[in-house]
Amino acid sequence: MDYLLLFTSALLAATLIPAQSEAVLVGLLLNGQSAFWLLIAVATLGNTLGSVINWWLGRYLEHFQDKRWFPVKAASLARAQQWFQRYGWGVLLLSWLPVIGDPLTVVAGVMRMPLLPFVVVVAVAKGGRYGVLAWLVL
Repeated sequence: MDYLLLFTSALLAATLIPAQSEAVLVGLLLNGQSAFWLLIAVATLGNTLGSVINWWLGRYLEHFQDKRWFPVKAASLARAQQWFQRYGWGVLLLSWLPVIGDPLTVVAGVMRMPLLPFVVVVAVAKGGRYGVLAWLVL
C-alpha cells in the first residue's frame, strides 16, 4: 500500500496537477518499514511516467493552439520552443525542479523529442533528486 501511495503521488506530482511526492517519500523513509532503494525506484518510476503524460500532451498541444480556451499564448509557446531548441535535450536534466520542470517536459513533447531519450534523461534527473533527498533524510 505504501508503494502505491508513493507511486500515485509521484505520478501526479510530475503532471501539471500540484502534488507533493517528496513529503510522502520522506514519511515512508522515516517510517523505516520499506527498503529505501525500492522507495526511490517507485518514486522515480511514477514521476517519470507522469512526465511521459506531459510529453504526450505536448505532442498534441499545438492542435488546439487556435482555440480560445487554449491556456498558453502563441508567443509564450514560441519562446519556450526556441529556448528548448537553443539548449537541447540536456535542459531536461532540470525537469526535477519545481515550477519549471513540468512545463519543460511538455515542451519536449511539443518539440517532438523522441520518447526513449526523453524517458532516459528525465528518469536520471528525477531519480537523482529522489536519491539526494533519501540521502539527506537518512
